[in-house]
Amino acid sequence: MNFISDNLFLLTIAIISGGALLLPSLQRRGARLTQLQATQKINQGKTLVLDVRSAEEFASGHLANAKNIPLNELESRLKEIEKSKAHTVIAVCASGVRSSSAVAILNKAGFEQAFSLDGGVAAWQSQGLPTVK
Repeated sequence: MNFISDNLFLLTIAIISGGALLLPSLQRRGARLTQLQATQKINQGKTLVLDVRSAEEFASGHLANAKNIPLNELESRLKEIEKSKAHTVIAVCASGVRSSSAVAILNKAGFEQAFSLDGGVAAWQSQGLPTVK
């Protein structure tokens, strides 16, 4: 017990540091796909690529055949993609954070095969995969 009381400050810092390291992995919600897995799903067909970035970000470059619905409008515009409920939906954003939130919204709305592109468009482009403007 003396060890804990004598080193309380150091133990507190260690616990806070550990929590800070775990926080990003705890914040990721929903299923994720790598670029390879996403490419395979897209090539299999019947896959909706849903870009949840703003219209300006979307115009700067996006995955081919992607539908743009910004994250802040997604809940109110779900009817536009309702026909894809039975298909695979891959949510895409700049880095993978907003698309994880989109997957949570999609799952709540009954989309059973909703995934987030791990790393977003930035990771897609860094792998040399094509985008269109």
